[in-house]
Amino acid sequence: MSKRKPMKKIISTLALTVGLLVGTNAAMAQEEGNLPSAGTNVRDQASLQRGAKLFFNYCVGCHSLKYVRYSRIAEDLGLSEDEVMKNLNFTGAKFGDVVISHMPEDSAQQFFGKAPPDLSLEVRAKTADWVYGYLNSFYIDPTRPVGWNNTVFPNASMPFPLWELQGIQTAVKKEGSDDVEKLELSQPGKLTPAQYQQAARDLTNFLEYAAEPAALQRQRYGIWVLLFLAGFTFLAYLLKKEYWKDVH
Repeated sequence: MSKRKPMKKIISTLALTVGLLVGTNAAMAQEEGNLPSAGTNVRDQASLQRGAKLFFNYCVGCHSLKYVRYSRIAEDLGLSEDEVMKNLNFTGAKFGDVVISHMPEDSAQQFFGKAPPDLSLEVRAKTADWVYGYLNSFYIDPTRPVGWNNTVFPNASMPFPLWELQGIQTAVKKEGSDDVEKLELSQPGKLTPAQYQQAARDLTNFLEYAAEPAALQRQRYGIWVLLFLAGFTFLAYLLKKEYWKDVH
């Protein structure tokens, strides 16, 4: 009996762990099911280049990418040092430096109440679909300190940096409720809705790349690893046949 009790405890612990993991994954799947699909592809270099342009023109004023270097961006996105330093570097940083916002932290806290977060791991923390949905869900809200609100992240303290591109959305609320039923484009922006969705997808794609730049190299190496394993398996099979030919 003494031997069975520890085994029962182990089985119960494993069952509980599996249950928690399944429950967590189900909750995440349900939450992500309410978000639009980002449809990102970090192997799409043109999309990454467009996303980098958007980030450095609209986001780096407040947000940093403290785990990504300009030189790494140039290498992975197929850009020259001159292109990166002229078109993406607005802070006077060196080519080998990491991407740091040019807004002083004390100024950020003064304007927004706290320093804007670093976006290096934003996609890994919240998924690409969440970031893409967030970029599509800003609406004008005079009751908020910055004049904007967001249906994906309610009461966000961030103003909408891409409003000139998307335009201004207003909230249509459910009858007799403060819940937002849908968003309507009340003032068009510089881009059509389809063009803006592509821009948001490109920006999300770049942030997904920034969250794990090694993913590009890992995918390239993966092909060679699979070829090596296939070749090694074939050689092992021939060796097995040679060893066992007299037995059979």
